Amino acid sequence: MSATDPTDPTGPDRPGAAHLLRGVMPVLEVPFTDDGDLDPDGFDRVVRHVLDTGVSAVMFPGFASEFHKLSDAERALLTRRLLDLTGARPDVAAVVSIPDHATRLAVRRATEAVEAGADAINLLPPHFLGPSAAEVRRHVTAVLTAVAPVPVILQYAPAQTGSSFTADGLRELAEEHPNLVAVKIETALPGRLAEDLAGGTPALSAFVGYAGLQLADGLRRDIAGVQPGCSFTEVYQRIWDLWHDGGHDDALRLHARLVPYLAYWMQEVELIIAVEKLISFRRGLIGSPYCRRPARALDAQETAGVDRFLAEFGEFLNPVRNGSST
Repeated sequence: MSATDPTDPTGPDRPGAAHLLRGVMPVLEVPFTDDGDLDPDGFDRVVRHVLDTGVSAVMFPGFASEFHKLSDAERALLTRRLLDLTGARPDVAAVVSIPDHATRLAVRRATEAVEAGADAINLLPPHFLGPSAAEVRRHVTAVLTAVAPVPVILQYAPAQTGSSFTADGLRELAEEHPNLVAVKIETALPGRLAEDLAGGTPALSAFVGYAGLQLADGLRRDIAGVQPGCSFTEVYQRIWDLWHDGGHDDALRLHARLVPYLAYWMQEVELIIAVEKLISFRRGLIGSPYCRRPARALDAQETAGVDRFLAEFGEFLNPVRNGSST
């Protein structure tokens, strides 16, 4: 992949995809068998299904992918399979996430992902054992430099990682490294930071994470997009489309129906991972709701909540093609 414009990475076989980094960008889940083995064919089915919902970008691996429970070989295998499926789709961007803690490994994996065809990189800053702010910045800078001019989305998840950035600090990074094009904000109140980033120089786009719990506030502040899980992508896509087609009230009403579910599920990361796996299993998208241990088991009330969710939002959920019936 080669390019001269940092906002428009263009290779010989694929048009620039930076303009696709907008809207609903689901984080792909990883299906396992009931015994905990990887299910690569099931992953392919997840990718195809999510692409069919009309999204313009997908991301892998993230917390929703249980990246911390994948071996290096499994992660590499699924990344290759994802890029094989998206490589023939000029209408969708593949964003490969780099959560490696060691700077050396992060640089190597990011470079390999770009060489394999990734359209953008999502970078999770190092956080184990509390590295200093200077070391975190050095890590981020090394990856930005290594993959330039390919776009990079910096993941800001202080509750999960402890890493802290200010809007001024992020803009300073973007001024030095123009391929830093967006920030994924995973905090309880992302809207003000998103607005601050968009209004500064250089301007930075923002994605709302945190399962889109604060999506309504983000929409009002003209965020670039949302990065939820992928088990009910169609609902997020419907909210996004309603808002941008001028149906603001309808979009907000639909999101308001989601909020009670998201507010409960997002109390624990492992909880929403288990919930989304069960939703995908109930829909026939994956063959097992298994989450690798240590995991969060759902109790009877939480399982009943998933069934209520599916009954309430079933009208928005597309049939799963080539999936098993449950």
